[in-house]
Amino acid sequence: MKKLEKRSIICLTMAAVLFLGVGVFTYRFVTRGSDWATFYANQHIYSEGRLAIGTIYDVNGKLLAKNDDRKVSYNESEAIRRATVHAVGDMDGNIATAAKSAFKSRLVGYNLLTGTYSVTGKGNDLTLTIDSDVCQAANEALAGRDGLVGVYNYETGEVVCMVSSPNFDPENPPDVSEDDTSGLYINKFLSANLIPGSIFKLVTSAAAIENVDDLSSWTYTCTGVSYINGEKITCTAAHGTVDFEQALAVSCNCAFGELTQKVGGPVMEEYAEKLGLTKAYDMDGVHNSRGEFEFPDDVPLNLAWAGIGQYNDQLNPCSMLVYMGAIARDGVSVQPRLIHSALSAAQETDRMIQASTAKKLRAMMKNNVQVSYGEGNFPGLDIYAKSGTAEVYGREPNAWFAGFIKNEDAPYAFIVCIENGGYGSSVAAPVANQVLQAIVNR
Repeated sequence: MKKLEKRSIICLTMAAVLFLGVGVFTYRFVTRGSDWATFYANQHIYSEGRLAIGTIYDVNGKLLAKNDDRKVSYNESEAIRRATVHAVGDMDGNIATAAKSAFKSRLVGYNLLTGTYSVTGKGNDLTLTIDSDVCQAANEALAGRDGLVGVYNYETGEVVCMVSSPNFDPENPPDVSEDDTSGLYINKFLSANLIPGSIFKLVTSAAAIENVDDLSSWTYTCTGVSYINGEKITCTAAHGTVDFEQALAVSCNCAFGELTQKVGGPVMEEYAEKLGLTKAYDMDGVHNSRGEFEFPDDVPLNLAWAGIGQYNDQLNPCSMLVYMGAIARDGVSVQPRLIHSALSAAQETDRMIQASTAKKLRAMMKNNVQVSYGEGNFPGLDIYAKSGTAEVYGREPNAWFAGFIKNEDAPYAFIVCIENGGYGSSVAAPVANQVLQAIVNR
């Protein structure tokens, strides 16, 4: 009887292990099946290690890349190939966030029932949200300089432009050494974290509007330098007495250093998170890098520099672009997406700022353009913006320009960074204008 009992226990244990194993396999089959099916050893979808099925188009139906068992073919224009390589991908899958890598299962037509089998054997068509002509305009505006341009529709979430430089022609790929540090295969719009400089003052401004009681009557007298525990905060000029709006328009570091201390480290940390700057957005399965920030309340000098957009601030451009959308849309933005679909509705983010805060920031950003940048430099654009000149140790500053336009039928937010380029208003702003003109005049 005891033997029978032991054998029963053994059988039940083995059955439980088998049942558990089947459960684990089923779960992994459902969640990881596409990875298994698109593994490089699958000769049904690869030829000489390269994806051999699937076609990629831009939002206007322009061919960007076609895979077949003979070769990978790209758009006939080298200018478009270079401008879209970080969105589309190279032949060997070196760009992890590009469509040829990130959307592989969609291109091969994988599903749970038939795997990668298709009647035609040619895979699926995939339409991206990017406009290749706008991307070309952005790449031409960058003119070979290291940096990035990102533009998205803040009503639909569609990213119409994401250009990263340096880039290359995927039909004639360069030889890259193992110790290369150029970032050639990195989509900086999605994957880079960079020192933001003064565009981060739009974050500090939001925190100040919602947490500093006397802000409407607050003023600061700037002499060009201020001291915190004997250490300097410096400005580009002695701005004199400025109020909150004027401090943003002239981008007064000293004034914003004081404002950051009024707001405090814990609140600054809360707003960096609340505004989505530490968030990785899910864009049809592609995720952007999370920004990283430190706001040391016990070290006032470092806290002040952090609120100005320096210290250890590391900003992801895509996240900042979404925040620009929130300012344009009364405090609630929409999540970005990379695959075009007429059936998909825009997905809103959580509320980032109050509607009244967004209205105030819009007025201040419009004032920046009128007072500091010149509306005549953006003909035909109803533009709201902030420039940034981010100090980089041992190199020239990073030039930034971020904001949005509210032209009729053109609800677009933008962000531009020229690495080691100089002043944001004189270097990055013309790039933004050139790209936005290409969009509104399509």
